[in-house]
Amino acid sequence: MHEWVIDATDRDFESAVIDRSQHTPVVVDFWAPWCGPCRTLGPLLERLAEEHHGGFILAKVNVDENPGLSQALNIQSIPMVLGFCDGKLVAEFVGALPEAAVRQFLAKLLPSEADQLATAAAQLREAGKHAEAEAAFQRALQLDVRCEAALFGMAGILADRNEYDEALKLLDRIPPGAVRQDADRLAAEIRVRQGGGGDEAGLRAKLATNPADLESRLLLGQVLAAASQYEDALGEYLEIVRRDRSFRDGAARKAMLDIFDLLGGDSPITNHYRSELAKVLFS
Repeated sequence: MHEWVIDATDRDFESAVIDRSQHTPVVVDFWAPWCGPCRTLGPLLERLAEEHHGGFILAKVNVDENPGLSQALNIQSIPMVLGFCDGKLVAEFVGALPEAAVRQFLAKLLPSEADQLATAAAQLREAGKHAEAEAAFQRALQLDVRCEAALFGMAGILADRNEYDEALKLLDRIPPGAVRQDADRLAAEIRVRQGGGGDEAGLRAKLATNPADLESRLLLGQVLAAASQYEDALGEYLEIVRRDRSFRDGAARKAMLDIFDLLGGDSPITNHYRSELAKVLFS
C-alpha cells in the first residue's frame, strides 16, 4: 500500500482524515470484505490514487471493524465515498460508480490547473521572482477568472507596487470562504497604507492649537497607521469618535475596524480599543 493509501479507524479518523485534509484532499472509502461492489470500487480508487501520486489521500475504512465511525457519519450503505478538503466534507457518492463518474467526483476535490498555477506563482513571489509570479497569476486568471488564490496573489503584487485601487478591486471579487479572511486582512492593510504621506509634526502642531480640528486629527491617525504606529493611530481615531462619531461618514470608526482586522482578534491592542470603541458607541 502506497503512502497515499491508508487505513483509517475510529481512533485516528480526526488526525488521518480531518486534519490531513487541511493540506491535501482526502477521499474516504467505507467498505467491507463481504461487499461485492466494494471489491470493484476499491481497486479503482487505489489505482486513481496511484495515478495522482499524492494529489489526494485515499483513506479506507472497514465498517465491520469501525462501527462507531460508521454510526457517527450515518453510513447506511456501502461502498460509500466521502471527500474532504480544508477539514470539511465537500463531496460524496454511494455505490460502485464507473471510472468516468469517479473522476468527476475527484475533480471537485483536486486543485484545478488554475489553482496549481496560482500555487506555483505564490512560491515564485516568495522567492523574489516577482515578474514570473505576476505572469503565472495572470495565466491562472485567464484559465479561471474566479481563481481565489490567483486573485489574492495578484492583489498582493499590485499592493506592493502601490496600485491600491486595482488591488482592492481584485480582493472584492473573492467570495466568502477560506481565502476571504486573508483578503480582508490585506484590504485593511491597503486602506491603512493609503493614508500615509502626511506631515506628522505639522498635524500635531495644528492639534496643539486646536484639539477640535477633526480633519487634522483624522489625517494624523492615517499617517500614524501607515507608519505602523497602530496604538497611537487608534487613540487619535477614538478621540474623533468621542467628539463626533459621524464625522466624515464614520471614517474614524471604519479606520479603527481596519486596524483591528490588520492586527487580528488576539491582539491586546485590538481587544483594548475594541472595548473602548464599544463604550463610546453604546454609552
